[in-house]
Amino acid sequence: MTNQYMQEEDDAILKTYNRYPVVLDHGDGAYLYDPEGKKYLDFSAGYAVSSLGYNNKEFNDALKAQIDKMIHTSNLYYNTTCGKAGEDLKKITGMYKVFFTNSGGEAIEGAIKTARKYAYTKKTGRYEFIAMENSFHGRSMGAVALTGHKEYREPFEPVMPGVHFAIYNDLDSVKALVNDKTCAIILETIQGEGGINAATKEFMQGIRKICDENGILMICDEVQCGMGRSGAWFAWQQMGITPDIMTMAKAIGSGVPVGAFAMTKEVADNSLVPGDHGTTYGGNPLCCAAVSKTIEIFEKEHMLDHVNEIAPYLTQKLQEIVDTCDAAVKVKGRGLIQGLQITKPLGEVTAKALEEGLLIIGAGTDVIRMIPPLVIGKEQVDEMAEILKKALA
Repeated sequence: MTNQYMQEEDDAILKTYNRYPVVLDHGDGAYLYDPEGKKYLDFSAGYAVSSLGYNNKEFNDALKAQIDKMIHTSNLYYNTTCGKAGEDLKKITGMYKVFFTNSGGEAIEGAIKTARKYAYTKKTGRYEFIAMENSFHGRSMGAVALTGHKEYREPFEPVMPGVHFAIYNDLDSVKALVNDKTCAIILETIQGEGGINAATKEFMQGIRKICDENGILMICDEVQCGMGRSGAWFAWQQMGITPDIMTMAKAIGSGVPVGAFAMTKEVADNSLVPGDHGTTYGGNPLCCAAVSKTIEIFEKEHMLDHVNEIAPYLTQKLQEIVDTCDAAVKVKGRGLIQGLQITKPLGEVTAKALEEGLLIIGAGTDVIRMIPPLVIGKEQVDEMAEILKKALA
């Protein structure tokens, strides 16, 4: 039966992913199962999406109840869940206004348009962006233009013009690119795809100062590192700064496809107005019910406290691997978005781990990415470490 599912996908679905020969059928907690019942410990959480783990009854029941009421309606009308979800996000972000999207890539597109419209409203003549090398902001054309990997951009050139790339955590390289056309500076607070690189507080505060002094907007991309994964609701909240615009997605809906971008009052009052932007599915009742229930469970289960309790243990176990395994070089990141830099081929290590029942993914060319469901405990960290040692041996 497993081979049948794989064959069906190969026959019907455009091949843009090199899939592992595993079919996933259902999950529970931090574990996933194939149709035959083989168990896998998930340390990828669907690319940092499934922070509540799998089969959370309270979350499932809330979505089932909303499905029975209404899944979708047009944004030409109000609905009963969108406003609450927006208020819930305002509460945890401190932002002034929220726009719901379908994905992180769409949130980035909205942030781009918001920054450009702000410059237009202010009559500054600004339109250029400074982004970071090794960054990843999504697969749509605007997001690709901001992504600091040449191989992602080249097949689709010419991409959006006016984007310049600075060196992450190098403030002088940012300053060298600032000019009177710079509209916004965008960066991930913790780079995911680029290798689990965390911005320093000095770098973030330095960018905030550059923006304030030059009338430039600061955009923080928290699509992957946000929603509790760093140990704060959003990683920029640990940096002593506030962005002008921020993006989020992935874990805010616990698996339901929903993203958002949010902004300060200054930006909201001087940017998008009716007719400037829209989305068919963004803000629909089902997705917004997922957002509100996710935040409610995070608060009730003290998820941030749990992340801050378990993260040092994950760091410790990864460091032990570095200390005892020649193929492991360095531990990177923070919270429950950590990376293990290795010298062995990533594909070889991830395949061996998969055989032993561990789902891990890479970041960059030489880093194993650790982005498990936030509900993991020490026993899952121990299980991961034992399998990973074997895979690296």
